[in-house]
Amino acid sequence: MKRVYNFSAGPAVLPEPVLQKVQAELLNYRESGMSVMELSHRSAPFQNIIEEAQGLLRELLSIPDDYQVIFMQGGASLQFSMIPLNLLGEGQGADYIVTGSWSKKAVKEAEKVGKVQTLSLKEPFEIPSYTSEDFSSQSSYVHITSNNTIEGTRFHEYPDTGGIPLIADMSSHILSEKVDVSSFGLIYAGAQKNLGPSGVTVAIIHESLVGKAPDQCPTMLNYETYVKHDSLFNTPPTFSIYVLKLVLEWVKENGGVEGMQEHNEKKAALLYSCIDESSLFHNPVPVKNRSLMNIPFSTGDDDLNAQFLKEAKAEGFEFLKGHRSVGGMRASLYNAMPREGVEALVDFMKKFEVKQGGQ
Repeated sequence: MKRVYNFSAGPAVLPEPVLQKVQAELLNYRESGMSVMELSHRSAPFQNIIEEAQGLLRELLSIPDDYQVIFMQGGASLQFSMIPLNLLGEGQGADYIVTGSWSKKAVKEAEKVGKVQTLSLKEPFEIPSYTSEDFSSQSSYVHITSNNTIEGTRFHEYPDTGGIPLIADMSSHILSEKVDVSSFGLIYAGAQKNLGPSGVTVAIIHESLVGKAPDQCPTMLNYETYVKHDSLFNTPPTFSIYVLKLVLEWVKENGGVEGMQEHNEKKAALLYSCIDESSLFHNPVPVKNRSLMNIPFSTGDDDLNAQFLKEAKAEGFEFLKGHRSVGGMRASLYNAMPREGVEALVDFMKKFEVKQGGQ
């Protein structure tokens, strides 16, 4: 079977060695006589899986001891509600930096709970630096989407909040580059981009932010529930956590986060160079704010974009269509996307341009 190059923004490409291991263990996990999907979440084999996953994540991200690592369901979208439900007390507010579609959705949910102050961009693809003076001293937290999958932008430096807890949705770039966890109060990420399959969400939360939820907060939306019960209060997404563990092992075997960052910078440089040197394709994002993970590009002509996508699919390049709000094309270069996939795409783009009369 020939595998395609999957440039989807998520659910996204997984490392082939991980898929092979899943296949090999699918019917009989470690001589248990059953599949991981059949294991009780209270069983010793699964306890080992979830503990190993937590330990690997701590190791790879150098997570300090005063942070909790928890696994949940509901994706980043549920976190949009959980965060204000836990951290916005009566009469309290929060600051949200709006850099794209996902942060707008986060604001919409937070406004149902408490007072929200938004900081919007003057230019759609430009993310400026922020200092403590930009935020209300009364804010309970500052929220950012650190990488924007749709717009293809990222923070080139994180805001100085002046001691206010910084919360980041890192769904689309966690584990792709080094990050100082201690700079954040809470980091959360849906797994289906860089961590594993869809179905599990990871949160890394400072102990000072646990136990702040009001009494009326639903049990399953309270971070303390997951911390107290080691993410096992109810049945977690066991199979997704198992695959996540295998992905973390793969990251460790391939140089850790540092190795991933080097790998990703080289891949992104290949594609950005192709776009910047092209007379046909263009990318709208200022260099300093360009994402390593999600790269939008366009010919500027809808019909020509459609032709490119049709021919690309025929050549084995899948899910290159840009988000409907942006149009054009988008290539997602997550950790598991091999360099040869980007090289093949660049080669195809150059041939396509020549066919259109370009150089």
